[in-house]
Amino acid sequence: MSGDSQQSSVWPARERPNLICPAQLPPRSHSRAGFSLIEMLVTLALMLIIFVMLYGRGSASFQRQQKTACRNNLMTLYMALDLYSRENNGAFPAKVGASTAETPLALLVPKYTTTLAPFICPGTKDSPLTENQSLDGRAISYAYYMGLRSTDTNAPLMSDRQVNANAKQLNDPVFSANGKGPGSNHHKYGGNILLCGGEVESIGVKAQCALPAADNVKLLNPRK
Repeated sequence: MSGDSQQSSVWPARERPNLICPAQLPPRSHSRAGFSLIEMLVTLALMLIIFVMLYGRGSASFQRQQKTACRNNLMTLYMALDLYSRENNGAFPAKVGASTAETPLALLVPKYTTTLAPFICPGTKDSPLTENQSLDGRAISYAYYMGLRSTDTNAPLMSDRQVNANAKQLNDPVFSANGKGPGSNHHKYGGNILLCGGEVESIGVKAQCALPAADNVKLLNPRK
């Protein structure tokens, strides 16, 4: 064999490749460093469920915030009611034959208030009202005790939508216990009650004291 052919068949030492036999290869690991697409989707879905449970419309934390905003609504409405009573010998709005809260409360608009946003409880999905329009034929979120006077300081005057229009005794249900209507402005977490003196009390599902409706007082729930 010639020298040329000998050189072509032999690798020089400095150029010889570092060959590894198959038997020398390390075993392939079956472990994975990342998440699969399905695992990521499942994780995101669980995070979304937890978020809705903690902060969704039906959660306790969400409704606590909304009950505070609802309280402010009722206090705003009381200013209009108080102005009305001062100009009507102490009587709050009343209208013969009224069957829903909107009918007597329509007497407040536009003379005593032109802002209709407070008539909608923020804890509900009730449709917002167009400003500067009558409440007749519209739907609000609050119940109203028609027939009271400003001197009835400890009597309930308005409240979140109630389960029914009956007078309530101690421990009678006032608001929804399961988050379903009627009476579910704040899901299953009670509601607010505005008194004739202007105070607003936040209660649970049941009456903490009697909520009377005298013969001349009629509890009117809003339209459904």
